[in-house]
Amino acid sequence: MNAPTNISAQTQTRKADHIRICLEEDVQCHEITNGLERYRFTHSCLPELNHNDIDTSTTFLGKHLGAPLLISSMTGGTEQAGIINQRLAQVAQHYKIAMGVGSQRVAVEKPQVADTFAIRKYAPDVLLFANLGAVQLNYKYGLDECLRVVDIVEADALILHLNPLQEYIQPRGDTNFRGLLDKISNLCNKLQVPVIAKEVGNGISAVMAEKLIAAGVTAIDVAGAGGTSWAKVESERAENALQRRLGRTFADWGLPTAECITSIRAIAPNIPLIASGGLRHGLDVAVAIALGADIAGLAMPFLKAAAVSEAAVSDLAEVLIAEITTVLFCTGNNSLYQLKHSGSLQRIE
Repeated sequence: MNAPTNISAQTQTRKADHIRICLEEDVQCHEITNGLERYRFTHSCLPELNHNDIDTSTTFLGKHLGAPLLISSMTGGTEQAGIINQRLAQVAQHYKIAMGVGSQRVAVEKPQVADTFAIRKYAPDVLLFANLGAVQLNYKYGLDECLRVVDIVEADALILHLNPLQEYIQPRGDTNFRGLLDKISNLCNKLQVPVIAKEVGNGISAVMAEKLIAAGVTAIDVAGAGGTSWAKVESERAENALQRRLGRTFADWGLPTAECITSIRAIAPNIPLIASGGLRHGLDVAVAIALGADIAGLAMPFLKAAAVSEAAVSDLAEVLIAEITTVLFCTGNNSLYQLKHSGSLQRIE
């Protein structure tokens, strides 16, 4: 009878650990980058634009966004996480940008913490994503649990995150990924909201994207390498020398974000595509959009701001939008659509 309580307590402790480690320790990739620095925009000294006419808005999964930004999935399940999610959601509402919550497994195991994910009341008009680990479909989770987490968030879509490296290094991680694609396909056929496949910082290749699209996922979040390394995060939580060694060895494992975007876009020109993984400012966002992404997600910058105050999150959103606008202005493009088709992004040889 005590097993479920013990499991939920472990999951909740892990959530708290993840926030603390991300805020206090150096868990960023160092040897691998997101690849976006290999590109630059051609500057237009005469943009023939009125800055006031620039439009950063876009549409994703049928919903209007004020800017091509996603506050990427981070947290939930603890008191601190609930405060963070509230601050993020209120800013998302103000700027009309998308937001995802962290893995909701803890809310399934411990329903009394579900309110830390229940952000619709703070963001009534925003594109919101629920979130579960895809591997849980091999651990007795199914349609009912997926419906439950979607209902908690009142979400517009469900993210299924794919994290084999993290699970392998994590103490007591869930490592049975066998037969998962068929279960994802079955879920996509039954769930009434779109399913988004997302990595957690090691990237999705074109080959895997093709399989996921064939299975029925509506959108892909590449979550490439170059930002937070969840191998490093888990090495900080290691319970033995082997886990610690594995986390450090594979700290820079994965596919750069830029490579994921271009390779997936080459085989799937129309799939809704989210760029995330090591994006730190609006220039990164603009490069990702010009490479073929539809919107771009940032996690660590928003987490650090949200740990301070709602005002800090608002300041960050303001800066990101200003940076995106600056790229549009200085390349002579008045919209994201024009930027994508302008040919102003060049690869640096």
